[in-house]
Amino acid sequence: MKPRTRARALALQVLYEVDMANHPPAEVFQARLEETPLSPELSEFARQIVFGVLPLTDLLDQSIARYAPEWPFDQIAAIDRNILRMACWEFAVFHDTPLKVAINEAVELAKIYGSDSAPRFVNGVLGSLADHQHELKQTLQKA
Repeated sequence: MKPRTRARALALQVLYEVDMANHPPAEVFQARLEETPLSPELSEFARQIVFGVLPLTDLLDQSIARYAPEWPFDQIAAIDRNILRMACWEFAVFHDTPLKVAINEAVELAKIYGSDSAPRFVNGVLGSLADHQHELKQTLQKA
């Protein structure tokens, strides 16, 4: 696994646990870092993802539901939901990750952590969101 993919995987694990168990994000992040040590640079990248996504979760979810209406948001698997949140945050807020890279990385995480159909699903939803990336950026930057 590429270094930044490992950082994204750690961030995904944190977001998933916080989403499912409502554990304190800082404690979960520290515990995952102890299990999967990363370089300071990669640790900071993972931290930026986690603490960038969390305050925007509701807006990210609304945007995903709005721009990908053919996939009812309440029926999206928790792991897929968090992969989508991360990718949207990366290309709409973070600005250091090109759109295609964010999508490719999300699909890779879906291959590792999701169901057999998850990579295709994540790619499809992010493709729909990519068509509306300017509106998505405006929505998330107002927050």
